[in-house]
Amino acid sequence: MGQILARPEIRTVDDRELLARIRQGDERAFDVVFREHYASLVRCAEAMLHRRDVAEEIVQDVLLALWQRRDALVVEDSLRAYLFRATRNRSLNHLRHAAIERRAEPDLSAVEVPDAPAPNELIGEEIDVALRTAIATLPPRCREVFELSRVHGLRYAEIATTLAISVKTVEAQMGKALRMLREQLAPWLPAADTDT
Repeated sequence: MGQILARPEIRTVDDRELLARIRQGDERAFDVVFREHYASLVRCAEAMLHRRDVAEEIVQDVLLALWQRRDALVVEDSLRAYLFRATRNRSLNHLRHAAIERRAEPDLSAVEVPDAPAPNELIGEEIDVALRTAIATLPPRCREVFELSRVHGLRYAEIATTLAISVKTVEAQMGKALRMLREQLAPWLPAADTDT
């Protein structure tokens, strides 16, 4: 008789099993999660923050929190979705904190004219802040779909699989997100020609 081969459809470990093992303090299970998700989470954070070093620090914090809070951890969606959401939230918190720090700094740009940013740079920064703020105000599912599509470049079918929803739901959530963003960003968008 020939050898009995492992069935290819059986995955080595699924999310639920990994989470159960992590809750029991299994460092190998945590290492599997770390290796499987670290790079994509860093790309997610870096797309928002535009700084690799800060993105890596945030992802390390997210994964460390996963380990430290393993006893009380509640993951309602997939582990991947949970980690992306945690990374996104920490990245947004970092951006908010940086914006508050910038506002708290004394305005020295009037004194140091050569170092003052050009008007176009200021407008670009304002639009960037307005966009991030508008995205942050989207309902959680809309924001998740929008970011997976626009920040991470996932196709609708991939988003549907990642979030365990239908492609139609992804399309509906994306349409809703775009409508809400258009409304909130109206002051920054070119005015529609209403005279004709």
